[in-house]
Amino acid sequence: MPLFDVRDILAFPGGDNSTDTLIGGVHLNLTRLEHWNYTLYSNGTLSNGSWCLLTFPPYQPALVLDNGTFVNVTWCWHPVNPIGARAGIGLGFAVAFAFGLLFTLLALTKHGKKHLPVERRFFPIGRRWQWYWACFTCATALISLLTNIDVDRYYLPELPIVLTSFFWFLMQIGTMAIIWEAVRHWGSWMERQFIDPNPFVLKIDDRRSKVEFWLPLVAYFWMWMNFFLIIPRNWGRIWLQRFPQQTIDEAIPAATDGRFKVAAFCLFIVWLITCFSLRHSIKHYRERNRGLLNRAMGIIRYTPVRFLVLIPLSLVIPAFQALVAWKFEYSPLNVKGMNAAIYAGGYAPSLLIVYIQALGGYLNPNEDLELQRQRHVRGEQLNDEMGIVRKPAWWRRLNDDYRPGEGVRDRIARNVRELGGGKPTARNLDAAIDARVEQNLQPTQNEDVEMDSIPPPRMDPHQAADLLGPVTPGNFAEARQRASQYGGKSDTRRMERTTAAVAGLLFPGANEGSAAAATSRHAELTMDGPPPYRGRQSDGHMQPPAMDRSVSADTTNSTNQPPQQIRSMLDV
Repeated sequence: MPLFDVRDILAFPGGDNSTDTLIGGVHLNLTRLEHWNYTLYSNGTLSNGSWCLLTFPPYQPALVLDNGTFVNVTWCWHPVNPIGARAGIGLGFAVAFAFGLLFTLLALTKHGKKHLPVERRFFPIGRRWQWYWACFTCATALISLLTNIDVDRYYLPELPIVLTSFFWFLMQIGTMAIIWEAVRHWGSWMERQFIDPNPFVLKIDDRRSKVEFWLPLVAYFWMWMNFFLIIPRNWGRIWLQRFPQQTIDEAIPAATDGRFKVAAFCLFIVWLITCFSLRHSIKHYRERNRGLLNRAMGIIRYTPVRFLVLIPLSLVIPAFQALVAWKFEYSPLNVKGMNAAIYAGGYAPSLLIVYIQALGGYLNPNEDLELQRQRHVRGEQLNDEMGIVRKPAWWRRLNDDYRPGEGVRDRIARNVRELGGGKPTARNLDAAIDARVEQNLQPTQNEDVEMDSIPPPRMDPHQAADLLGPVTPGNFAEARQRASQYGGKSDTRRMERTTAAVAGLLFPGANEGSAAAATSRHAELTMDGPPPYRGRQSDGHMQPPAMDRSVSADTTNSTNQPPQQIRSMLDV
């Protein structure tokens, strides 16, 4: 049934003569317009199939040139109309999504922080993905709603309807990704709490782990299928809604083709996978229930409250996408579509999901902090079982070692400075000895010649012992007294006195003729032959060396020759 075309062709109005026409109160050359195949339409446009310009005041052209161009021209796809109902409602939703983006960033800041070392199985980015997708959803919704303003303002549809539809479909994918990541991470959080007391309570190669490995890949596969079925296409046919017949011939077939229908089914599969993931997490990380009815009640009881709202709400997204794939009048791709259906079914579910997620992020604690709290509770329970009582906070304030404002690092450094270590320890001991010697020092007032009793530098300990006199072996008090007799200010001389006193303890025989003893010792070390047996008498019952004979029976040298005398170890 043919429809009435509001864009009927009009004849050029007459002008001053046969080559002149009056359009919008401006005289134009009719011959040039006909030469370049321009046609005047009843909707106030002038077009030749390539160019389209407005002809009503104040946008009418001022002059047509010989080459078919105009002076002071306004194209048909120009925002000349005021903001309509669709744009006004879209601005309200844009403000709401902007606040949703702000709340999402706050939740991301709260839940994205790390308070515990990163574990191999639970990376921080795993709990951030739901907030990343929420930011993506808010951003695409803002772009779609802001470009939606020009859908009303453009005189003839063009690029704005394509942009608002393009980002609306991306927003739909992002919203389903929010639900999927929220449910998946909740299961991961349940697993983390389940294995925290005992990391080996679950196997790593069982069916459970394989399902959790493949399930995200399958979910994102169907999301990508929705993306590739919708986004890569010729969007130019969507804006061909400039008159009713063109909409029927071009826009409706392009907006309701088979790819849009299959894409909606892909999102429904993602929703089913999300429900299966929730059931899988409850089955493995919550208490087991027996019986079909008890299991059904257990799913409702163990499911978080926000999921009881989000999962049914997210089903609206694939359902509405399927609806607009069959009914063009409800579609956001329709320039004159129903605003109630577009915003109630197209934007409101995504907005509610973002706000519910942000509210859940505000109410729920950071996972790391919650895990620390649970570990603290378990530690307190173990302490109660073992009878360990935690000291109150004021206990350490009564200790002398307590210093307000001192951290653990500062306390360790102070302990190291007090105890020392390695060479610093030796220096500390030397400093303590010197300080004690100076305290016990009683210098004499009238000392005759100071140099007479000072041994030369680098003095041999034996010579120092001869010079200072004998020191009774083991008499440390006497050695300390001799080391303290020096009353001068030279540290080198005091050290030499101390060395001499210690030499008297270590070498008690050094005062018995040190020069003769040194000469005898040198001769003893350089003589040829075995070392003498100092301090031992030769045994009289021992056989003389000449009487020793070898008992070997293999040679005759042992009988014909005298026994061999070993003079030193070099003869062996």
